[in-house]
Amino acid sequence: MTRLIDTGDSIDWTALRTQAQHMTTKSYVPYSRYPVGAAAFTTDGRMVSGCNVENAGYGVTLCAECGLISELVATGGGRLAAFVCVNGSGDVIMPCGRCRQLLWEHGGARLIVETAKGHTTMDQLLPDAFGPEDLDDYQERTAQ
Repeated sequence: MTRLIDTGDSIDWTALRTQAQHMTTKSYVPYSRYPVGAAAFTTDGRMVSGCNVENAGYGVTLCAECGLISELVATGGGRLAAFVCVNGSGDVIMPCGRCRQLLWEHGGARLIVETAKGHTTMDQLLPDAFGPEDLDDYQERTAQ
């Protein structure tokens, strides 16, 4: 497995897209019929992935990124370094707003995201994001 560094150049994007595409075959999508798969490398070189799981109560549907984050946490945690999300046709798609927040929490500003237009970082994708450090800063200010 490729050891990751701070640039997108050393990332095996083909392997990530292949795993994400495979995960679309695991999706449970009886309502939208729109399978989504996600895959990421962690900073320690592991690959984690997920698929979307729909529910008749649409608001409790789980995006592919939710499954990916669950696998990340269940397999030892760490930080995400590179991420891609695809639909059933293999097209690279963007994560929704809720999932961008999940990715920020577990990858932060330097997480590299593959988009249909190329690679970008989370701080470019989600400028001025709210994260754990905001809660820490608030707690420190109000504790004084």
